[in-house]
Amino acid sequence: MVMASVGLLFVGAVLFLNGVMLLGKIDFKAGAVFNLFVGALQVITPTYLIFTAGGDPAKILGASGIYLFGFTYLYVGIGLLAELDSTGVGWFSLFVSIMAIGYSIANFRILGDPPFGVIWLYWSFLWFLFFLLFGLKIERLTIYTGWATAIQGWVTGAIPAFLLLAGVWQTNVLTAVVLAAFGVVVFVALWPLTAGRSHLPSAGSTAGDDVTRGYA
Repeated sequence: MVMASVGLLFVGAVLFLNGVMLLGKIDFKAGAVFNLFVGALQVITPTYLIFTAGGDPAKILGASGIYLFGFTYLYVGIGLLAELDSTGVGWFSLFVSIMAIGYSIANFRILGDPPFGVIWLYWSFLWFLFFLLFGLKIERLTIYTGWATAIQGWVTGAIPAFLLLAGVWQTNVLTAVVLAAFGVVVFVALWPLTAGRSHLPSAGSTAGDDVTRGYA
């Protein structure tokens, strides 16, 4: 659990960084390096957890979802450095979004963790935005997705991870309800503030930079 929580902390960091990158404040290639760091961590972590699970199906189930993040960030980092088109990441994000619904149900019904059931729904929503932005090239979602990504970095990653590491995270229905209410209010309110706004160029971007070359 501690190792998974450390990994979650850095998922929060990379989501925040990638959100800021989508908002045009960080050069894409500069952001790619940290995606590779976190991607590697999020492949090593579940591998270790599965090998040490002693065949416990619940532990293996819980660890398996981490690969979705690890492969996303490795794909993103490599794609940014190689200046690949974002379509592949976009369609992979649709797969992640669908699987995240399954992991949400598993947390509610099998693992007995309602707060992370809600957090997986956050991730399903976010990765669906990535599909729309990078897979279908709906560039008017850029700013909305950037803010949603940065906010989720704190709400679904950094803050829960820190509370877990500090031993004060509450796995109960109240936490789940608060998370759900926060998500609905914030992401609905965010839409009219950002709708239709596309990429904000960063000072460090190169001439060939375009939002659909960027990733989240």
